[in-house]
Amino acid sequence: MTPSMAELVAPVTVAEIELTESATVTHVSVAAPTESGRASQALVLVRLHAVPVGTIVVDAPAGTVDAPSCTEAAWASLGTSLRSHLALDGLLADRPASLLTRADVPQCQRDVPATDPPLISVVVATRERPRSLTMCLDSLSRMDYPDYEIVVVDNAPATDATASLVGKRAEQNLCYVHEPRRGLAAAHNCGLERARGAIVAFTDDDVILDRKWLTEISRGFRAAPDVACVTGLIMPAELQTQAQLLLETHGQFGKGFEQRVVNCGTHRPADPLFPFTTGKLGSGANMAFRTDRLRELGGFDPATGTGTTARGGDDLAAFFSVLAAGHSLVYQPTALAWHHHRRDLESLRNQVYGYGVGLGAYLTSALVDHPAMAGQALRLAPPGLRYAFHSASPRNARVGDSWPRELVWRERRGLALGPLAYCVSRLRSRGACRPDNTRRPAQ
Repeated sequence: MTPSMAELVAPVTVAEIELTESATVTHVSVAAPTESGRASQALVLVRLHAVPVGTIVVDAPAGTVDAPSCTEAAWASLGTSLRSHLALDGLLADRPASLLTRADVPQCQRDVPATDPPLISVVVATRERPRSLTMCLDSLSRMDYPDYEIVVVDNAPATDATASLVGKRAEQNLCYVHEPRRGLAAAHNCGLERARGAIVAFTDDDVILDRKWLTEISRGFRAAPDVACVTGLIMPAELQTQAQLLLETHGQFGKGFEQRVVNCGTHRPADPLFPFTTGKLGSGANMAFRTDRLRELGGFDPATGTGTTARGGDDLAAFFSVLAAGHSLVYQPTALAWHHHRRDLESLRNQVYGYGVGLGAYLTSALVDHPAMAGQALRLAPPGLRYAFHSASPRNARVGDSWPRELVWRERRGLALGPLAYCVSRLRSRGACRPDNTRRPAQ
């Protein structure tokens, strides 16, 4: 019987398999040997024609996995999704993966790209993490997109390590910007001001981007009229420790493998708490906006984000602003990012508490910036509180016995303190400028 994510024990190998032509396995990270000699397992992302279809868990006796066993497990576990993909592509749905060839030109690869691809500005905010930033920039240098720039925002640095690193790199499309005000939202606003592209994409310095990331982001903006924001799939880059595995199992980074278009009109989801549950739509490690739309909305709330008293919520507040303004948001799972989770339990404790504070801060920010939504918020307050705090709610039922009760209470305590933290952060950030909404991106 194939084990589930909840049954995994670190260290776990992370890999991906492409089922087109002769199935090919790529190891993202290999599980370190255990002292007990216990056989490892692997979390494998299954892709067909480069499109993420789902994940499987397989045995990895020596830390690595092989293509034949992964192929067999993929068809056994994800056969329905794979056959559906093939049928939509106009290919024989019962064809074994080993016989698929790139010469088939599947429907999913026939999307006609823009005749004049828009310039995309990629903003990477960082602070004193040159090693992880190097890996992120290396992945960005391998993009298959024809026209993009990279803006590294050094947020309240204590040393010149980041400036030195960027200065030594050879990419012509790479630039360095210093932002003295501490806070992720302030760094993102700085990058937004500097961005020349019609689209501005944001990622973190501990993320590895798939080479098609920008191409798929661009595709997401063409999925529907008036798309102002695109988010993407986030997968773990490694699961070497139990803390990383806990966060991946319960942190809800993955938002699924189906494209979704959401707005407050014809594409309103069934979620009764929408649009306040923007955390279901994506994360700041993998998000992009129409540059002019984001500037019109005032960018990111400088009282939110990592590095402020609010500790987070800047991405969720931006998603909410997009939806409240009547625009559409697209979740594009083919825009793939690999995220390095924190390795130790103490960092996980702080991160979970910060998520709680950030969520409470975001909800407060949403009401402050969008007072017209106050009536709807009051109506949704009772079910929202049950969703956040009741142990049997859809949000908390997933926790189960493997998620330590200490972390449950840390997140809840942070959520309760979030509104106060936002008020304190807002006072401290008074005078912080938000992006000029009259500025137009360079053509």
